[in-house]
Amino acid sequence: MSRNDLPSPTRVDQALDELLNTCRSSGRQPSVLDLARRFGLSNTTFRRNFPEVVSKIAAARRPQEAPVAPEGPSPNDRLIARNAKLRRANRELTATVNLAVAQIHRLSVENRQMRAELEAATGVTHLSDHIPSRRTPQ
Repeated sequence: MSRNDLPSPTRVDQALDELLNTCRSSGRQPSVLDLARRFGLSNTTFRRNFPEVVSKIAAARRPQEAPVAPEGPSPNDRLIARNAKLRRANRELTATVNLAVAQIHRLSVENRQMRAELEAATGVTHLSDHIPSRRTPQ
């Protein structure tokens, strides 16, 4: 194929614009082969003679990078927030444990008093009150 058989750069640019619009509307990716076939050229011949058009197609095929939005709190901020949450939970659990200890203490005192009243009412005799101690005075 001679240079005279090649399409003009203007015709190639027009065909490129049409191809890009068609691909955008259909959701397809543009290809050099599609454009080369429109002019009856092989892929290699088209690439060799229109490298700037090939570059434009390659750029259109690359995914467009969206602006990077902040991802939210930084890892350090997340650790600080997690640490604060754990401290609050720890304070709540400590208060709960202290309350449970106080309840157990109160119940033990009540139990001791009620046992003493029950033993006094039923006349229970404790052996430890009547058996002399085995300890010898020194």
